[in-house]
Amino acid sequence: MTEPKFAPSILSADFARLAEAVVAVERAGADWIHVDVMDGHFVPNLTFGPKMVADLRKATRLPLDVHLMIERPEDWVDRYAEAGATYLTIHVEASGDVPGTLAAIRARGVRPGLTLNPETPARAILPHLASLDLALVMSVHPGHLSAELEVDGGIKPDNAARVAAAGATVLVAGSAIFEDPDGPLAALDKFKRAVRG
Repeated sequence: MTEPKFAPSILSADFARLAEAVVAVERAGADWIHVDVMDGHFVPNLTFGPKMVADLRKATRLPLDVHLMIERPEDWVDRYAEAGATYLTIHVEASGDVPGTLAAIRARGVRPGLTLNPETPARAILPHLASLDLALVMSVHPGHLSAELEVDGGIKPDNAARVAAAGATVLVAGSAIFEDPDGPLAALDKFKRAVRG
């Protein structure tokens, strides 16, 4: 089994100290930084915009995994590409033109991803597999893909090995990393030890 990549979700970090948090998890051995973008419409919360992604890009060399939980993501591709996203992941449920949006992401030199909400059947991603570098499932495993398979939601050291064994190649964890009383370095070490057995 290949060890999964670790993508701390900065949604759980102290927003007043995001750059420090990103530097800390990079030093701790994180592979990617996961950035949850929420618009207050597609999902009820409101979080980061392109400016935050651009500022984070200055703080780290790690890939920025930008998860767009927004309506009409096709309208935002250019701005997030310019901001420095490495991966730009849209929800199959949010885009009126999934193939066109994925093509626009790739055309901007960004790696396209597609997300499924838990209630969305895994088959919804199948027509798009050839266009993806990343499939993000919210607590659902759609099968074996050649793209990265990222799992987000409730990932902790005590379940990370099972999620990786089920096929996940990227684990997104927020509170388990940023709220660990021993700090992000110790938290990532716990994750890595857990998946190594």
